[in-house]
Amino acid sequence: MEALILSCKTGGGHNAAALALRRALEERGHSVTLLDPYTLTGTDALVGGAYVRTVQTSPKVFGFVYYLGNQVRKIPLKSPVYAANFHVARQLGDYLRAHPADVVFMTHLFPAEMLTRLKRKHFPLPPTVFISTDYVCIPFTEETECDYYIVPCRDALPDCIARGIPERKLLPLGIPVDKAFSSPLSREEAVRELGYRPELRYVLLCGGSMGSGHLEAVAHKLAQRMETDPQLALIAVCGSRQELYARMAARYRGNDRVTVLPTTDRMPLLLRCASVYMTKPGGLSSTEAAVAGTALVHLSPIPGCETRNMAYFSQTGMSLALDRPEEQVLDALDRLAQPGVAEEMIRAQRAHIPHDAAEAIAKFAEELA
Repeated sequence: MEALILSCKTGGGHNAAALALRRALEERGHSVTLLDPYTLTGTDALVGGAYVRTVQTSPKVFGFVYYLGNQVRKIPLKSPVYAANFHVARQLGDYLRAHPADVVFMTHLFPAEMLTRLKRKHFPLPPTVFISTDYVCIPFTEETECDYYIVPCRDALPDCIARGIPERKLLPLGIPVDKAFSSPLSREEAVRELGYRPELRYVLLCGGSMGSGHLEAVAHKLAQRMETDPQLALIAVCGSRQELYARMAARYRGNDRVTVLPTTDRMPLLLRCASVYMTKPGGLSSTEAAVAGTALVHLSPIPGCETRNMAYFSQTGMSLALDRPEEQVLDALDRLAQPGVAEEMIRAQRAHIPHDAAEAIAKFAEELA
């Protein structure tokens, strides 16, 4: 089977899901191409860079744009997002003529809009499958015309149906994450492999691939708690924000219980090592935590779909949600230290989140092909 996976550089979650699916397909013997369609027009850096800069510097602006999207979707007209992808759709059609595929997956809305444009122009397409990486039907998903829509869980079905996506097209197979997150590796083994100290209780603090959120303020609160709690330790992951990494590395230099990292490819081990994971509520990062079985604290959502992700996880008992992280982080840490609280949260994660999504989607692709 020849599979094509389309993603783009607007945040790390879409690409991480695409990579997890590619690995699952390749391990089953299939040929897979992962493509950012904006590379066909040379605009990939422009599109991805604009998104990252907005989220890092003006998250409220992004939230307002998301709000506008929800308002525009009430109007029975095609969205500006659909129109903006006309030119790239033509280039993607040329690519598909030269590189036929048996099935096309999309882990981002923009390629789904492109393929919808091609379908309406009667371009011959193989089966098309959209993979949602958030626990909400994001604006304009309903205007696309994919053959199937894979959603994160059964609880996501009603929102998609209410938005007009036919129920027969919806499959609650989950968000694909790398199988390393479901590894049976013990905490002790992970700590040993990372070279950390087994007697310490690690808090993993992360702001996603872009290092967004109140990382410095939360790290400061945790460092203050360390002065009275000799078993507490912090691992802070700064993502792509090099200036944030430089500041935090300098601030905690010499503190042997604070580890500051830039981007990392060791998240499965870090989640296995950590007693608590504190992060913004991205769909992919939240799913990784649930699959790994790590107590989860959500903080500083990017307004929009992450706000909905956080609400869903907290309402189902899969996370604690902090709307004022600097003030609430220590209370959240104390609550998770109470007997049975973290264990109950992990049980809720197992009950609600599919843990083998990549493999399930790969098997579905074989049925399609």
